[in-house]
Amino acid sequence: MADQLITLIDNGIGRIRLNRPKAIHALTPEMCHAIIDALVAWANDDQVVAVMIDHADGRGFCAGGDIALIASSAKEDCAEAERFFFVEYRMNHMLFRYGKPVVAFMDGIVMGGGVGISLPARYRVATERTTFAMPETGIGLFPDVGGGWYLPRLPGRTGAWLATTGARIKGADCAAMGIATHYMASDKVEAVKARIISEPSRLSDILVEMVDDAPPSQWEARRADIDRLFASDRYEDILAALDADGSPWAREQLDTLATKSPQTVKVALRQLAEGAAFTDFADNMRNEYRIACHVIRRPDFVEGVRAVIFDKDNAPRWNPAAPQEVTDDLVDSLFAPLPPGKEWTPYPQTGV
Repeated sequence: MADQLITLIDNGIGRIRLNRPKAIHALTPEMCHAIIDALVAWANDDQVVAVMIDHADGRGFCAGGDIALIASSAKEDCAEAERFFFVEYRMNHMLFRYGKPVVAFMDGIVMGGGVGISLPARYRVATERTTFAMPETGIGLFPDVGGGWYLPRLPGRTGAWLATTGARIKGADCAAMGIATHYMASDKVEAVKARIISEPSRLSDILVEMVDDAPPSQWEARRADIDRLFASDRYEDILAALDADGSPWAREQLDTLATKSPQTVKVALRQLAEGAAFTDFADNMRNEYRIACHVIRRPDFVEGVRAVIFDKDNAPRWNPAAPQEVTDDLVDSLFAPLPPGKEWTPYPQTGV
């Protein structure tokens, strides 16, 4: 475990450093447990005034979760995958409600599980190296780890666009839409961390002092198109709007959507609509855990992982194959409550 995650207290800063560079720091169950343990220990430790999350070596911040583990479990009894989701979502929830300030340095690739450990942070720092995405519909999954809460709270219909297409956006876009609270050049990040560690009580002021102006956002230039063409929560309506528009950008979106699991695109749209109405983050995570437990038992997840991650032929055979074949009853079944004793619950520790 020590090689996957580094936790330490450095002059009042509790440090969580992801350290799986060959896997672009993708989260494992062991890492999630260790993060929870550290957060619990630091919550009531007066020595710790704030928490810093970053990656130790290599490129990227965090490319997601251990999809290979989840897919292997999904081929069997799903028990290990369910345990992973359960602990990961507890970690996401704990970060969301943590009493001490958390700063996440989103310097590099931030996808899936990486979104789940950065977006709950009070301070979220993006750079020109940041690439942010929720690409789960491409492997028959859905934008989890809190995506149902965060994405519908982005401006306009941006969340629906990100969730369905898996679009990759840059640090300037993250700053423009509020995913990041601060933007700075990557070559300043280590100096900023050092200043924070030397003066933990000035964390917020240091970030403000070191911030840079972000370059123009490509998302901002496309926002009107996104809001107009992704206006509906009904997948068929989005496809019809894009087709009717016929612009090169609309055609690109159609081509992209054609590669995604129709089932999980519909799941994502409903997930975001429900997530927008929740007033408690725990309710959102309970909903996502239900979806996760159902979705991994459907054929699209194992097939999507085969096509994109294992065989890399990028030719998944989705089942159902077309949006109109994904019935309301099927989608309803993926949101159904779990049996008694199987539902997700937050971490029971008080004072966290």
